[in-house]
Amino acid sequence: MDQRTGTPVVGMVGGGQLARMTHQAAIPLGQSLKVLATSEDDSAALVASDVELGHHTDLDALTKFAQGCDVLTFDHEHVPGEHLRALAAAGVSVQPGPDALLHAQDKLVMRRALAGLGLPVPPFAEIGSVDDVLAFGAEHGWPCVLKTARGGYDGRGVWLLDGPEQARETVAELLAGGAVLLAEQRVALRRELAALVARSPFGQGAVWPLVETVQQDGICVQVLAPAPDASPELVEQAQDLALTVAESLGVTGVLAVELFETDDGLVVNELAMRPHNSGHWTIEGARTSQFEQHLRAVLDYPLGSTDLTAPAVVMANLLGAPEEPAMGVDERLHHLFARYPHAKVHLYGKSERPGRKLGHVTLLGDDLDEVREQARLAVHWLSRGEWADGHPIH
Repeated sequence: MDQRTGTPVVGMVGGGQLARMTHQAAIPLGQSLKVLATSEDDSAALVASDVELGHHTDLDALTKFAQGCDVLTFDHEHVPGEHLRALAAAGVSVQPGPDALLHAQDKLVMRRALAGLGLPVPPFAEIGSVDDVLAFGAEHGWPCVLKTARGGYDGRGVWLLDGPEQARETVAELLAGGAVLLAEQRVALRRELAALVARSPFGQGAVWPLVETVQQDGICVQVLAPAPDASPELVEQAQDLALTVAESLGVTGVLAVELFETDDGLVVNELAMRPHNSGHWTIEGARTSQFEQHLRAVLDYPLGSTDLTAPAVVMANLLGAPEEPAMGVDERLHHLFARYPHAKVHLYGKSERPGRKLGHVTLLGDDLDEVREQARLAVHWLSRGEWADGHPIH
């Protein structure tokens, strides 16, 4: 407990943009998020007042960091489970706990658990040899998807195997490097959706409107809230599925369930047990943002309203351009606000480089197509210093 303010101290392992935005949500609650960062240049380390430098794989650093924290939580899933169990055994409140977090750390564990709950997952198998992947492809068809069980995000750690020849070469190379692999049947999807929920240790749950996530080259470029043309039945099914996962796995805090919509219904793709890119729109687009809700949940406060603040909300990720624009970011912001004064810009304090996630822009309105186009133009402008529709600068 902070002796000066009487408010609890939340420690977040990881100093990226999720920690940065959680810190922003903590301020109105009288808190300053305590952050374990690997560098003084990490996104959250640039803005938080209480920062310790250390690595999430170092148990001594984690133990030292946890001292004085009322609860420990995460902006990524990469803390070793044995470290978290050691902290929990020492009396540290770890939210979500290591048994739950394992399902976001290991895709094989996650797939087996969800299948055991009777939830929709694609056919999958652990791949321990080239013969395993050849047998899987023969049974479930080519192409199939190969994944590393641990690590991997934004398209990394995922391979599309077109046939036996590519499968032999790729699997042999990865297994030689010590990777733990699984294969999944390629899902014929209509689109990708995300169901975002929160759950407190008390067991209270809250769910935001279902959203559509728009992917390009394995990276999310837009999130549309609410998901367009989603029937009430589909929305209810997705939300119930996510709440079931949260309760069954004992998740505390925010849980994002990434989903494929197929001709045969929903299929679970991935889980994230932390604030998630698919929920950044909630900062302006929902009564309670995912970042405030995560704090409420891990502190076991009653959860906040998740209602939309506008009929249509679009979040677009800002990615670094192939070449850094000659126009500085300050001038780009000036022109963006001149054209779209209602745009909400979130920059993560990162240096620009091609493809890097530098921030996001959120726009709200009444017409989804109109708001979506504004969001597309806004991030293209901020990334490249040029209007994709030829809009004059002056």
